[in-house]
Amino acid sequence: MSNTKKIALMSTLVLLLAVTAVFNFVLAGSKSATVDAGATVPANYFTTYRANRSSVRSEEFVQLDSVIASATADSEEYAKALQRKQEMVEIMEDELVMETVLKGLGFSDAVVSINGNDYINVFLNSSELTTDMIRQVYFALEVEQQVRDGYIIIMPINAES
Repeated sequence: MSNTKKIALMSTLVLLLAVTAVFNFVLAGSKSATVDAGATVPANYFTTYRANRSSVRSEEFVQLDSVIASATADSEEYAKALQRKQEMVEIMEDELVMETVLKGLGFSDAVVSINGNDYINVFLNSSELTTDMIRQVYFALEVEQQVRDGYIIIMPINAES
């Protein structure tokens, strides 16, 4: 079998694995509660957000793996794809650590999203945030990520648990 066929086969298998993982997250996280009127309440915001984020990242990893597999090891395209993949892994690790820190501060759930410009969006499961709560979050993220106040956006989301 030629290298291009092997690459195509591996890419297809990785894509199928990613699709399976997405369906697993979506189906496992799509719990809904029935209301008396027969309407349904949508799944938890945080679960849905994480599933969507995971799905998008899986697709990005598949694309990067495809570039890495098809490019020569000494090409600029190969180096950029490897660098972007490493950046994504580091961002994922940072987000997970920050979410754990925020849960440790007493929030029932939290989602942290870091974009390429080092802006950090924080979504907290709370109906409202007090000034003390915001200070705690800023301090925790400043210590953890060494970012300035203007780069952290904190938003309360009142989600069902």
